[in-house]
Amino acid sequence: MFQERVSHPYQSFPLAVPRRRRVWAALLPQRGRALMRAMLSVSAALADLGAIAGVTLASELAYHLAFSQDDAWPAETRGLQVTALLSLIIVTTNALRGEYALDRLLTGRATLKRVVSLWFIAWAVVLVIGFLTKTTTDYSRLVSIAVFVAGLPTLFVSRLAVLRLIGRSLDPASPTVSRVHLVGYEEDIQNFYASSQARGPGLRVVGTSYLRRTDALADAVARRDQLQEDLDLAVSVVRFLRPDDVFVLVPWADAAEVERCIDAFLRVPAALHLRPGTVLDRFPDMQVTRVGRISGINVGRRPLGLGEIVLKRCFDMAVALLALFALMPLLALVAVAIKLDSPGPVFFRQRRYGFNQQPFDVYKFRSMKAERSVAFKQATRNDSRITRVGAVLRKTNIDELPQLLNVVLGEMSLVGPRPHALAHDRSFERRIALYARRHNVKPGITGWAQVNGLRGETLTDQAMSARVEHDLHYIDNWSIWLDIQIMILTVVSRRAYRNAF
Repeated sequence: MFQERVSHPYQSFPLAVPRRRRVWAALLPQRGRALMRAMLSVSAALADLGAIAGVTLASELAYHLAFSQDDAWPAETRGLQVTALLSLIIVTTNALRGEYALDRLLTGRATLKRVVSLWFIAWAVVLVIGFLTKTTTDYSRLVSIAVFVAGLPTLFVSRLAVLRLIGRSLDPASPTVSRVHLVGYEEDIQNFYASSQARGPGLRVVGTSYLRRTDALADAVARRDQLQEDLDLAVSVVRFLRPDDVFVLVPWADAAEVERCIDAFLRVPAALHLRPGTVLDRFPDMQVTRVGRISGINVGRRPLGLGEIVLKRCFDMAVALLALFALMPLLALVAVAIKLDSPGPVFFRQRRYGFNQQPFDVYKFRSMKAERSVAFKQATRNDSRITRVGAVLRKTNIDELPQLLNVVLGEMSLVGPRPHALAHDRSFERRIALYARRHNVKPGITGWAQVNGLRGETLTDQAMSARVEHDLHYIDNWSIWLDIQIMILTVVSRRAYRNAF
């Protein structure tokens, strides 16, 4: 068994007193570590306060210079009241949720997502309080809109600046990083070092304890004694090094060994962590949850919560009804053009899978010649079946507009994974992992894959895999603002029209 207690220069004992002091200074947690981490957390909170106050005062100053006849700065700045309320809500909520903790700040992108949601919640609270106190007329609407619009980008910039500051401060020698000790079998520890985990920000491995594999032919008492010997030595090393965290890398399949490790390292003053191989890296947001009296590790939540489902449905209905009303003249004109261009119905209906693989009929403007054949054949570039009007409809995405009816009927959403023909679904579901997960949300008229140019023919598994990857990204990162972004890109982005034929 190998025990990496200290670095090589410190392995010769006894030591002279000055030398010994340098050893302990290098090995023991530095006294300023907690202070340094607290200062970084406070800097994140101050950055939020500064961003809110700065954008509010800047908006009021701009409004005063543009519309006020008095050159003097007003004695009472009402924007400070809004600043105080917004700051109280945002900073207090972040502090209670632990958002300013160093380990949480290191999540980066997830932190920025939470900034967006909290900003809108804070403004909703401000509006409710203003309504209840009848003080909404005391504030300039123009200033309020400016603060609302400019505040979020300013918060983003300030948070990114804090993250960059933290990134620079987290070199391996920094006192702010967590000092980690690893315990496990040699192959598991080598796999840990081979990955990027050991070199990640915010931690430094200060020691490693290897457990010996027990001989399967040995009796139970001998195997137990060997493991106990290894654990006793590992615990003594941990007590000497005094790390902040101990990670047990023993696979969970070895349940008895994991239990022995837990019992051993719960006796030392360090945080204890279990890592069941690489499964945790697939699910970065997993957490221990309880359903009734049953505890488990949650590796995936429902794609959308109840509130998100209601919000998305209300948004879909409002926009779909408004679009149908506004586009009625265009829809009528397209229907006439289709009838004049070629014989056949105006609309094309095809069976597709929707939410939870429930079949439904999708509506589209007919863009191909009417055929009696029921066999599915995917449209290809320069397909002779595409009519003259149909070519224009496909290139402009107008052929998809009748699916607004599917949205009103609740069969589709404005944004989501595009529904494929049943033949495609059955074929690719067997060949592409997690393909069927696309059906965990309602299909959409447009989607994240489409605005990134992933539409048209899918001649290879690689092409479909790229589309599925984008669809799953949308499911895992859904927000109403992502829906709005995709809808805007569907109209203005060139990539949304790529491969349209």
